[in-house]
Amino acid sequence: MSDPVVALVLAAGQARRFGSDKRWARLPDGRSLLDAVIETARLAGLPVHVVLRPGDEAGAACCARQGAQPVWAAAAGQGMGASLAAGLRQLTDHTDAEAAVVMLADMPWVQPETVRALCAAFARERGLTWPWHQGQPGHPRLLPRAQWPALLDLGGDEGARGLDWARATRVVVADAGVLRDVDVPQDLQG
Repeated sequence: MSDPVVALVLAAGQARRFGSDKRWARLPDGRSLLDAVIETARLAGLPVHVVLRPGDEAGAACCARQGAQPVWAAAAGQGMGASLAAGLRQLTDHTDAEAAVVMLADMPWVQPETVRALCAAFARERGLTWPWHQGQPGHPRLLPRAQWPALLDLGGDEGARGLDWARATRVVVADAGVLRDVDVPQDLQG
């Protein structure tokens, strides 16, 4: 039996602004950023695939510990677009998933309820789906399988911006975590 929606965590970035590999920075509760994001997806009930740089032993160990599937992005150094493309190619070739919730490894405050709300909206509307909080669009974003072919050749940092988000389903959430990421160590503070 296939999973209708899976989580695709983008965790292959270089974290240049942070000064070190921010995926292992600790939140006040002691969890690393990557552990927190994977846990959110798992608590939302989704199978988790994590896009990593080749040779990322720490990332692979985290996936093993969390029961997530690593996805190796050979061109990850080119930017988030290349990582997203690698993840979607893996999902296309090895799953029957109808959609992917694309989560960012530096957004640990997204709540499982938000991920579930995106999945519920997709079940009704069957299209692109994104969270909105206080009038602002956020992340994660849900990409239906029908949209994946347009993203398989991405590179650089363009991501999924080229899709028609004006027509996407907006899910209004009370979750400020959809707007909050970690770029520098000071962002870890409450």
